[in-house]
Amino acid sequence: MTSDSAGGGTRQVRAVAVQPKWSADAFLTGARFRAWMSGQLVAARPHLRPGGTNLVVLTELNGLPLVLRGGWLAARTGRFEWAAALLFVHHLPSVLPLMLRERVSPVRALQLAGADANVALYLDTCRDLAREYGVYLVCGSVPMPEYRVRGGRVRRAGSALRNQTVMLAPDGSLVGATSKVHLTPDEEGGGVDLSPGRLEDVRVYGTPAGELGVAISLDAFRADVISRLERLGCTVLLQPDANGSPWTGLEGIYPEGQAPRDQPLAWLESAWQVTATSRQIRYAVNPMVVGNLLDLTFDGQSAITGPADEAPAARGYVMTPPRPGFLALMPWVTPDGPRDALRALGKRLRAGSGDARENGYVTGVLHADLHLPSPPPPPASLPQGGMDDPAWREDERALAAYLRGEARFAPSGPLRLMGGWWPLALLPVLLWAARQVMGRVQHTRAVDRTGKR
Repeated sequence: MTSDSAGGGTRQVRAVAVQPKWSADAFLTGARFRAWMSGQLVAARPHLRPGGTNLVVLTELNGLPLVLRGGWLAARTGRFEWAAALLFVHHLPSVLPLMLRERVSPVRALQLAGADANVALYLDTCRDLAREYGVYLVCGSVPMPEYRVRGGRVRRAGSALRNQTVMLAPDGSLVGATSKVHLTPDEEGGGVDLSPGRLEDVRVYGTPAGELGVAISLDAFRADVISRLERLGCTVLLQPDANGSPWTGLEGIYPEGQAPRDQPLAWLESAWQVTATSRQIRYAVNPMVVGNLLDLTFDGQSAITGPADEAPAARGYVMTPPRPGFLALMPWVTPDGPRDALRALGKRLRAGSGDARENGYVTGVLHADLHLPSPPPPPASLPQGGMDDPAWREDERALAAYLRGEARFAPSGPLRLMGGWWPLALLPVLLWAARQVMGRVQHTRAVDRTGKR
């Protein structure tokens, strides 16, 4: 803690954004998933400020591929469409009753059938990492049902499934959870069939690491989410992201009658624009995952943005001019070049290109020091020391109880498997259902105006 010349307290927070590469193999077992997540914190360790307050932010939907857990043959297909078909056959006894009983789509039924086991693995992994490294951990995001605690058990309430970020304190306790409000087409019913979050549930969490507000991916481009975070006093915007298309291509969705722009140029309308124009939100942390996941392509440039006078130099995404406000920026695979050459290189990197540079994305870790005013002390009436936050929703209370060990998920383990592979005869019929699960994710860009997930 330091003091400024006016006598008011200030605090310095080390923000860290991790840009990992994912692959299907990292999600086939719980041990592999833990190793993949742990590797990101290992990479972040040299960037942490010893003895200081550290905020580590991971990437969007880093828990979604856990639907592949146990699906060794499915992962070997190399295509999400066929992987989904095999997963349906593999897990039909668990998925079919959900489809019939809860009248949900095949894609949602597949995810809900394994949700308890996968969410427990996700939370356990993130809690352990937050504790081990002593950091405020923004875990990324995972498809999350709404949960309630009943009789000491964490139980699903309803069939909703949201793209949700969980934030943890250095002791592994819950800070809060925020769901994505604005879904992209491939996250909606025609794709992975997620449920939109509610704008009124978006809130700001006051912590020693800042007044933290989450805008997952597309939400960071949307004025209603940013305006709400500003009204609630957000000082640090957290933007976990997964851009499901070549970075040097054109934006995916754009206003009718307007020509599409280069995707990096359109991306400036999120974290960079927020901190360049907001009088309230001082910093933004935008980690992006890269890598070819089966036949899907993810690419981008992670960034930490903030006041222009704190940026060490003018910088810019590839294909854009340098500009102030980037406190830290991950380089792309090549710094510059003719636009057509950059577009061609993006295509060479993507899944299935067969090129020598296929999957040759840049990974790494960024950090920047955030200078924030000290918050006023909390009212004495608010509970402290790991007790429930009075403002938490009921689903947050359920997650907090689980993380504290006060409630457990009902025993389930991974999705129940069929004895033998006789149901492969049903494959032509199930293929239609499988396409509802992951088929349209083949070209997942979950495009907002930028062509990203």
